[in-house]
Amino acid sequence: MGEEKRRTTFSVLFYIKKQKLLKNGEAPICMRITVNRQKAEIMIKRSVPAELWNQAKECSKGKDRTATELNYYIGNVRAKVLQIHRELEMDGKEVSAAVVRDRFYGRDKVQRSLLEVYAEHQAFEDVYPFPVSSGGFVPE
Repeated sequence: MGEEKRRTTFSVLFYIKKQKLLKNGEAPICMRITVNRQKAEIMIKRSVPAELWNQAKECSKGKDRTATELNYYIGNVRAKVLQIHRELEMDGKEVSAAVVRDRFYGRDKVQRSLLEVYAEHQAFEDVYPFPVSSGGFVPE
């Protein structure tokens, strides 16, 4: 019997939070990642005046430099999230909204403390001792 491949739903949506305006009067832009009805929201650290936001197109209205740069940034963020989703599927890993969000933030990588790196270095030196001088490695 063949293994059934379960269909997953995936979407990326950009929107503004009109209720939580910043001190400069602009609305923060958020991104919602939805995978199989599970949602994860991300603040993308950008804002726009509420009247200049086009929700249907999920971008800023206008042709000025700030609007163009903001739309370019949103496009890059969307591309990065789509790439993360594609990589997770290609690697056969679990795809969920939380996993995509964590990979977007870089939280999926194993973080080691300085002490762990130092202990690993010391263990390596015990196995492969090399005489060292101020000029680098000294041939024996």
